[in-house]
Amino acid sequence: MAVLYWAWWLLAATSVLRRVPAQPSPVVQQRISAAIEKAANATSIDYTEFVNVYIGTDNYGDVCPGASVPFGMAKFSTDMTGYAPAGYITDPTQTIRGLSPLHDSGTGSSSGTYGNFEIMPLLCPGGFDSCTTTLESRERYRKNNTDEAYPGYFALTLDNDIKMEATSTRRAGLERFTFPSGTKPYFVLDLANDLPASFAGGTLNIYPDSGRITIGGYWGSSFGPGAYHYQAFACYDILDYGKQTLSEYGVWKGDTFGMDAKGLGLTHLNFSADLIGDAYQSGALFSYEGEPTEINIRVGVSFRSIDQACSNAETEVGNSTFEEIVAQSKALWNATLSKIEIDVPNTPANITEMLYSSLYRSSLTPNNATDEAQGDFADTTHFYFDSMYCSWDTFRTFYPLMGLHSPVEFAQIVDSYIDGYLKRGWMPECRANNLPGWTQGGSSGDVIVGHFAINYHNEAAALGIDLEQLYAAQIADAEVNPPEWNIQGRQVDVYKQYGYVPYAVLDTASTGRQTREGSRTVEYAYEDFAIRQVALLLNKTDDVATYTNRSYFYRNVWDPTVDSDGYKGFSQKRFTNGSFAYTDPIDCSPADTSTTRQCSLTDGNEVGFYESSSWEYSYFAPHDMAHVIELMGGNETFVERLTHFFDANYYNVGNEPSFNTPLGYHYANHPTMSVDRIRNLTFAYFDITPGGIPGNDDQAAMASYLTFHILGLYPVPGTSQFLVVSPFLPTYTIHNSFLNVSTTVTVKNFDPRSVQPNIPAGVAAYVKSITVNGVVSPSRCHFDFYDVFRVGGEVVIEVTADKASVDDCGAALPESLSTGGFSVVR
Repeated sequence: MAVLYWAWWLLAATSVLRRVPAQPSPVVQQRISAAIEKAANATSIDYTEFVNVYIGTDNYGDVCPGASVPFGMAKFSTDMTGYAPAGYITDPTQTIRGLSPLHDSGTGSSSGTYGNFEIMPLLCPGGFDSCTTTLESRERYRKNNTDEAYPGYFALTLDNDIKMEATSTRRAGLERFTFPSGTKPYFVLDLANDLPASFAGGTLNIYPDSGRITIGGYWGSSFGPGAYHYQAFACYDILDYGKQTLSEYGVWKGDTFGMDAKGLGLTHLNFSADLIGDAYQSGALFSYEGEPTEINIRVGVSFRSIDQACSNAETEVGNSTFEEIVAQSKALWNATLSKIEIDVPNTPANITEMLYSSLYRSSLTPNNATDEAQGDFADTTHFYFDSMYCSWDTFRTFYPLMGLHSPVEFAQIVDSYIDGYLKRGWMPECRANNLPGWTQGGSSGDVIVGHFAINYHNEAAALGIDLEQLYAAQIADAEVNPPEWNIQGRQVDVYKQYGYVPYAVLDTASTGRQTREGSRTVEYAYEDFAIRQVALLLNKTDDVATYTNRSYFYRNVWDPTVDSDGYKGFSQKRFTNGSFAYTDPIDCSPADTSTTRQCSLTDGNEVGFYESSSWEYSYFAPHDMAHVIELMGGNETFVERLTHFFDANYYNVGNEPSFNTPLGYHYANHPTMSVDRIRNLTFAYFDITPGGIPGNDDQAAMASYLTFHILGLYPVPGTSQFLVVSPFLPTYTIHNSFLNVSTTVTVKNFDPRSVQPNIPAGVAAYVKSITVNGVVSPSRCHFDFYDVFRVGGEVVIEVTADKASVDDCGAALPESLSTGGFSVVR
């Protein structure tokens, strides 16, 4: 037991050295630690007690710790000043502007997303006209160490001693406010304000007799064209079934230049967009009779109509108490989190907390907005998910993790992707605020739906997926060049013409930001590989040949003459005449010394790669790593170069192209080096503090990436193959209720001393053998979903301290297309 506590102390100590002071109450960590300790003797386990919802709420993690159910459309959280895209941040120097029911979690939208319908409790000793209604005037600090949340519950206390609490259902929730005794409760409720300040018109109505306030309006995208707007609606029931009595009520309007106008007794606001650009604020203001200390408010939200928002509140919450909704939410979370069970007493406590916190975030988004679709998707009969941003972030680990244990939810999201093709002609690459979002790498949805098809084609029909329709959606992405590929599809015509996305090409038939030519080429090629896999599954022989060839197009941007740090050959931009446009491979890496270089979607990105460097992207061909090794000079040079890549600080863990890079050693037949590297990187970049992820969570891309490392696995997206590394825990069981199978992975000779940045000599951590249901696997580097998680049973991963004796894959390296791999689908 002392060893387990030591491992936790090591992680916490390194965190303190590099993190700013955190705001959440110490009670949060005390409760989690106590629950983990108690689990040793528990007959039943409440998995929500292991979850730290505050991980990722600092260090630009953009995680929403608010009250939500799995994939909930509603996420109740406070909205704060400063950099707070998800509403909440831990920074105690920032102030609270309100509590709102709509948020996204872990997105990279720096201006914020949603935050509509903020409500703020007030103390107004001077009465109605003295209330501080505008954002700047009403903002308040919170009391230190009062932030407390867990799955299904969120709370904090303002510095005026008003406590705010929230709990939620899928499209509704309850808010509870506790006021100091002897005070009159006032509330300001926003019509116009949202996090990105994108209001484009709307209405608000107060119905004092029924105690209902309704709001509806238009707001702008957080990660997409500014010309697009979405609708949102809210229904606030403020009388708690007659237990509360309304006193004063009215409307208000203000700005940042002195306007603070209030209309006592007025009940209606109706505003259009302000075309000159002024940012007027507006909303409702109301109070309660007497001096009640507790106020309960029921909230419903919708993307269809006010009536739907009210119906959502009535059907999902009804007259349930706050505690009953919390219990319902926790039950849903326990059903989700228990899909992976571990040996809690013998697992290091920090690993337990990181694992279940990551699993929690991996089920926060995308948001299930089924029956709430608008625009092109209004009245669709398909499942509908919002906040899918973005496919480029999530295809690598998020959906492969879902495929291990939740095929029903996976199929629902795949159905939503296919519906995108049916309604708009291409699958969504990025959907933000119910609107098309910016494309980053291409049509990464091809890999997502392909991964589902390869792993669940036998069950596809039962799960509601038509594989021929799925394949048609992939083909549309691959063959039909949209007129505007900034928001969907690919710039595929020139890609097919030249065999790569050319730099400075004259494209006369379509529009898009002509940057990222190198990264788009290698991403397009991998998307073509995913299509090739489905073509193979469906016996589309001619298409198999076509997309096999196109999956090799990543080679066409390889410039063998480029030298960096003594290593030759890197991916580069390329002109239409075949010559290369040189950019330094170090540019846009963490070692880049430029403070002005643009590496994202901006038009000034001249590097040719997206959120990454040529050093990083030159390793990206997960389907054909054998050829990448050949391009880089063979195994010995590849291993030396890969080690230099990490040592020189070119590895950018905060963006997804880095995810597969530490596994490169596997393909070079040195799997123990992958084990060492992943242990080191995990503890360097992940921990249990609010700043415990390296940058924004990217719709739980980081959470799912960490989960795979803890499980000792890594997926090859669009295939059924998993690389095996070294688990961070002694045993775990993955339950797949749809397949009605459970798979238990046991680590023979597990030593908790291996769970640290540098594995000590003599400590077992390196895979010696893998036995699946009594049969020894020919490779200790990989196995197949169909042999393991599809059938269930027992997997034994034997580890040893004798690193030299097991530093090879045994009989088979992980598959590569050019050496005969992926020749069949299971």
